[in-house]
Amino acid sequence: MKMVTRTVDLRSDTVTKPSDVMRAAMANADVDDDALGTDPTAFQLESEVAKVMGKEAAVFVPSGTMGNLIAVLVHCEIRGSEVILGDDSHIHVYENGGISTFGGVHPKTIKNNPDGTMDIDKIEAAIRTPTDSLYYPTTRLICLENTQANCGGRCISAEYTDKVGEIAKKHGLKLHIDGARIFNASIALRVPVHRLVQAADSVSVCLSKGLGAPAGSVLVGSKNFIAKARRLRKALGGCMRQVGVLCAAAYVALSENVSKLEDDHRKAKIIAEGLSQIEQFSVDAKSVETNMVFFTILDTSVLSPKRLCQVLEERGVLVLPSSSTSIRIVLHYQISDNDVNYALTCIKQAVHQILTEASPNNGN
Repeated sequence: MKMVTRTVDLRSDTVTKPSDVMRAAMANADVDDDALGTDPTAFQLESEVAKVMGKEAAVFVPSGTMGNLIAVLVHCEIRGSEVILGDDSHIHVYENGGISTFGGVHPKTIKNNPDGTMDIDKIEAAIRTPTDSLYYPTTRLICLENTQANCGGRCISAEYTDKVGEIAKKHGLKLHIDGARIFNASIALRVPVHRLVQAADSVSVCLSKGLGAPAGSVLVGSKNFIAKARRLRKALGGCMRQVGVLCAAAYVALSENVSKLEDDHRKAKIIAEGLSQIEQFSVDAKSVETNMVFFTILDTSVLSPKRLCQVLEERGVLVLPSSSTSIRIVLHYQISDNDVNYALTCIKQAVHQILTEASPNNGN
């Protein structure tokens, strides 16, 4: 077998390694016990993220999944509450059913449109109040996701979010935004991030995806919301001690890597254009708005996502199947233009290899 001499990891933007600057910041971080509320570096990061997002307060959490869970539990304190969210949203699909498991919260799903939105009229029609039939749970929260990952990293506009926020206020509900890649949306839309979340009561902001921190998310909202969030963070085991070590790297990511996201988006478009030239694939290059590319294999009887991923791994290119017919590619700032060209070359070669192996004339 050919020896792999390089690796181009396109599985996710979570695979980045801490930069030298991040490692130095971690080594030199001023830390204390965050469980006692006295870690200065955690306080610095939380204050900065709250300011950038235009919210009163913030709290660092180990992951976006915990941030989303805490937000839903704070907004839906009464067991048996209902949350309206997209059927393809991260909270609904990839977070282990935590809102139901830990909070007794019922998910009411609305179909996500290809652009990541949900129809406004369908959101409003789904709202159920205590005066409705005794058979129904009571709606208390609406959740959006920006960017909407499963829809290809599509951006949700401030205007759309405002409309959802108006619906929430009209019915006495809260609005939470899963902002795992909210900075990608901000850069792509050229809209300040605080404007994108202006209508939201809470936002979870992931620092370990596009921004490249080694771990962690920040949950933002009102002072009262964050006070409740801190209690839940403790109950869920997410209150760490000298967490300033992680927060120091996250602060570097926030300070230095937001400006690099535009280049990730550019490279994603190059990959999408390259994939569109391969006749065995279908990819809507015009729908690529941020750092994610999804492509469909037209005939999977021979060329399956699983097999393609295996052959690519042998060549040092790592990608993940996103369904039985499609594959996802995610760009991040540690992927170079040369890596992009190498990955496209390997994909073309892998397709040729697989089709040649399956040919009835192979070896004759």
